[in-house]
Amino acid sequence: MSSTATTEPEHHGAVPEEPGAHEHPSDGVYIIVALVLAALTAIEVGIYYIKGGLTYIPLLVLMAAKFLIVVGFFMHLRFDSPLFRRLFAMGLGMACFIYVVTFFLFGVFHG
Repeated sequence: MSSTATTEPEHHGAVPEEPGAHEHPSDGVYIIVALVLAALTAIEVGIYYIKGGLTYIPLLVLMAAKFLIVVGFFMHLRFDSPLFRRLFAMGLGMACFIYVVTFFLFGVFHG
């Protein structure tokens, strides 16, 4: 047996791709996402200080949007199994349902 013979194939510098591997967004994308989240938070704070009306509906919509952005970008849910997306969507739907039911219980939507 020769000392130059190997049992493993040579890759010549190429690294085999792992299953489920994906390219991560650049730092600039994360900075833009952070700025969008900051802007949505500023809008939420502004809506909170508006007196009267149905301010809870826009707050629920903004809450859901921020949840989806955080889960999609920072938890890399876009690259995971569709099962995980469904589980997170069910959790978000349940949270919104519980908020709306609680609002009705406390009479938030009544005059």
